[in-house]
Amino acid sequence: MRAVQVQEYGGPEVLRTVETEVPEPGPGQVSVDVAYTGVNFADLKARGEGYRVPSLPFVPGLEVSGRVRALGEGVSGVEVGQEVAALTAGGAYADVVVTDATTVFPLSSGVDLRTAATLPTVLPTAYALVHAVGRLQPGETVLVQGAAGGIGTVVGQLAKAAGASGVFGVVSGAAKAKYALDHGYDDVFVVPSTTDSVQFVEFVDEVRAAAGGRGVDLALDPVGGETFRASLASLAAFGRLVSFGNASSAEPWRVGQPELYPTGLSVSGFSILTLAQTAPGALRALTEKAFAAVAEGVVSLPVTAEFPLEEASEAHRLMGGRTSTGKLLLRVA
Repeated sequence: MRAVQVQEYGGPEVLRTVETEVPEPGPGQVSVDVAYTGVNFADLKARGEGYRVPSLPFVPGLEVSGRVRALGEGVSGVEVGQEVAALTAGGAYADVVVTDATTVFPLSSGVDLRTAATLPTVLPTAYALVHAVGRLQPGETVLVQGAAGGIGTVVGQLAKAAGASGVFGVVSGAAKAKYALDHGYDDVFVVPSTTDSVQFVEFVDEVRAAAGGRGVDLALDPVGGETFRASLASLAAFGRLVSFGNASSAEPWRVGQPELYPTGLSVSGFSILTLAQTAPGALRALTEKAFAAVAEGVVSLPVTAEFPLEEASEAHRLMGGRTSTGKLLLRVA
């Protein structure tokens, strides 16, 4: 079978298509004939920095859609040939992938394989950020960093559906701002990636003004570093900040009494990959609720670019250029 391997860390050019053995599922596992694979920023960090890479060579990819190929011992709830979406720990840039049965989800009627490949990481993450971790309440306001990306696209719609009174997005360019405004955002701030600390102070003032002078109730940050600190400074009294990534590769954030005590702030974190390892039952319940939002038409995630498997490097170049919006896919079968 074909697989796209990382044999050394580096730029998109290190992604190489190779022929390798078809993996077989072990106990509690399922193998899937892949139709589509979702491309995520975590894949770029794995390729460039070794993020969550156990050893080389490594096949990236965290989410797929396809048909069940084989069942490992003790697996029930899915059948060979059934159309599914699946979250994986890696290995999804391939014709066949093996993953734990707990992260394999049969598709609802009306959800096609192309749409399904956009769901396994983005939808549960967005749902958790708004509901399970962020606990957004009707009438509250929310600030979303990376509003034009896959997660940002879904969060804007979920926040509106949850009754948010103001949904504010942050993007790096004007084209992304227009995209975000079309997907649930009331106002969008353009903050270039070259923004310095002085500009971040101005940004915080603008956010607070947009939120009625008091700041936002919930801020969602996948970037870290200065962006994390600006998000924290944008919170209203009793506000919550959820960190769900460190795209900036900055020093991990640390927050203590001086930042939290004066206005009763709280900071929490979320990682869908870690949740899959530590609380698979909670992940499954979360994912089922998130997928239902798609089946019911509450949210949608546009596929804005699609590449054949052999052109995975081009997908990485597009995403790495920070100009992409929505969801990028690899077409496998």
